[in-house]
Amino acid sequence: MTDLPQGVGVTKKRSTPLVIGIDSSTTACKAIAWDRDGRAVAEARATYPLLQPRPNWYEQDAAAWWDGLCAALRALLTQIDAARVDALCITHQRESFVPVDERGHPLRNAILWLDERSREQVAFLEKQIGRVPFHQVTGKPLTTNPSVTKIVWLMQHEPELVARAFKFLDAHAFLVHRLTGAFRTSIASADPMGLVDMASGRWAADMMEELGLRPDQFPELVQPGEPIGRVSAEASAATGLPVGLPVIAGAGDGQCAGLGANATGGGRASLNLGTAVVSGVVSAGYVADPAFRTLYAPVAGSYFFETVIQGGAFTVRWFVDAFGGDLSAPEDLLEAAAAEVPPGSLGLVVVPYWNHAMTPYWDPAASGITIGWTGAHGREHFYRAILEGIAFEQRLLGEGLATATGQAIDEYVALGGGSRSDLWCQIVADVTGVPLVRAASAEATCLGAGVLAAVAAQWYPDATAGGAMTHTAERFAPDPETHATYERIYGEVYRPLFPTLQPLIHRLADLTE
Repeated sequence: MTDLPQGVGVTKKRSTPLVIGIDSSTTACKAIAWDRDGRAVAEARATYPLLQPRPNWYEQDAAAWWDGLCAALRALLTQIDAARVDALCITHQRESFVPVDERGHPLRNAILWLDERSREQVAFLEKQIGRVPFHQVTGKPLTTNPSVTKIVWLMQHEPELVARAFKFLDAHAFLVHRLTGAFRTSIASADPMGLVDMASGRWAADMMEELGLRPDQFPELVQPGEPIGRVSAEASAATGLPVGLPVIAGAGDGQCAGLGANATGGGRASLNLGTAVVSGVVSAGYVADPAFRTLYAPVAGSYFFETVIQGGAFTVRWFVDAFGGDLSAPEDLLEAAAAEVPPGSLGLVVVPYWNHAMTPYWDPAASGITIGWTGAHGREHFYRAILEGIAFEQRLLGEGLATATGQAIDEYVALGGGSRSDLWCQIVADVTGVPLVRAASAEATCLGAGVLAAVAAQWYPDATAGGAMTHTAERFAPDPETHATYERIYGEVYRPLFPTLQPLIHRLADLTE
């Protein structure tokens, strides 16, 4: 990192200070003011649209990220005294990026993390770089997910625009530039792009050269938790933040969720039961393995091993919308009915690949599987089987991570909307055999950004000590008898089910394209 402008640093101020955590997600920007006990003192939110110009294409006007941040901050600062704020930190949607000109103005819509236009470019990168070398350098299996595949798409389909582009900015870099005027980003925000050499902590210059790219086309890299700039006069006028407020380098939303859940080592894993189910553990050593994807952790100098079930709460919501329309409170009624169904759902088993498969198979042609139907089943059995299927998949991913790293998971800290379900939390504990505790804050992702800001403000000596801002609530211990039932289903049915049917699923996809 080069020197920041003279005077940039973090100084302590008066009593009752606050920090602001910003979560710039795929659909909204949320701003929360946190105190040193990790209590949300005030919060505000602003939404922005998701654009789908073609099937499998997902874009956003990057200016909407900034407009959402400004709106959320202005609303937040009507609730608190801005002079109390010591620092601000941003967490954000990952892999989404936008090409900009020298002034930082977008040259086109941002291309988002869930965009799949770059399947042909995956094949190009496999030929140009190789799947194994790409994975070893970047920590990411070669799929459409990393930003680099979409950047190559732009180079092949919009070369005139690429020639005009001054920088390619991830969401964090774009917002940091708007706040401070600097083209900088956190290395824990940039690495999901698939262009960072994870072992050296620098842009992967050799790989970039192979693709016709240069490191100077991307922002300067800063360690998470370090000061990255100060709020400019222009940004102050737009947001209401004090001029000169320190902005702290953040991390992607998945990594910050782990920090906000205090899953920073010692066998503790975060488990975000959200639209996708994302779990992660922190390690001091770098490992690249298909069982997970490797990112930088928000704790500088460490790594975050992450597993993903794309069809998480998305699958639950799909089922409620598709089959609960005649119920007055469908999710509550289905949850209550499913709680009365015995473990194993009377022989109904679900593999939850409603949104294809990332870890451990990395299979874009994968689809969901349901077996065991009989006339005895109703929608309450299917509902429970979905919750069980996601838990079985989480066990598969947790075991794969432990095998690859030698790092067993001893406890899950659950967060996200699904963590409010006692039934789902208990099923996860019973299936995996791992105790689960619920994070006290429903906003653990934003809290993770708040922890980074608090450490930079010298409230705590390091991000691990910042765990004093995090708290847990209810604990769910595995029931031995129920776990034994699930153990048999997992080992004899669930684990071999997808590998056995995978060739037929691929054939079906070919026949119905």
